Amino acid sequence: MKENMLAMNKKNFLGSVCAAFALAAVVSSCGDGTKRSTGWEFSRNMYDPIAYNPDQPNNNFKNNITAQLPPSGTTPIGFERFEFANSLEEYERAGRELTSPLAVTKENLAKGDALFHTYCAVCHGKDGKGDGPLTKDRSVEDSRGKRQLENFPPPPSYAKSDAANSSRGGLMSDLTDGKIYHTIYYGHNTMGSHASQLSPEERWQVVMYVHELQKK
Repeated sequence: MKENMLAMNKKNFLGSVCAAFALAAVVSSCGDGTKRSTGWEFSRNMYDPIAYNPDQPNNNFKNNITAQLPPSGTTPIGFERFEFANSLEEYERAGRELTSPLAVTKENLAKGDALFHTYCAVCHGKDGKGDGPLTKDRSVEDSRGKRQLENFPPPPSYAKSDAANSSRGGLMSDLTDGKIYHTIYYGHNTMGSHASQLSPEERWQVVMYVHELQKK
């Protein structure tokens, strides 16, 4: 009985201490109506950091801007510079000078296959014949009724047996490493750039797989 009483007194004491602490915290955080101060602040530097925010003025630089542009000619960490411009002349130069750094292996071909079917087959088709789903008649039905979706023009086939011509000259089946990579990087006609979707290694894996489609 005595032990139970001691336990109850201990609980009551701890409860009183916690209540008093909470009341003191509430009272100390309230102003007296004459000052703008809100009292003590917890971890002030977590929301008002010592370091400059990117959009804050900064007197350490002549232009007073925190987010400085990198020096010209520098390359960001993890970024691979592509030294060919987006023009027909540079496309042709890439075709002559640019070759894949990857070895033709089952692993690279398998990755290229998967990437092609993820990013390219929707227009080029699973076999690269230009018959992807976006080139077909499609419709959607919702609360507004049924309506036709826009069709994209079919790209020319990669297959050697189809002897399709590229819009920039030559057969699609003769496209070189550099020309395919250049097109993936910049896009062409209705095809947008895939530079942000695919890493340099992934682009070369797609190039490798396209060469397999060209053989058909």
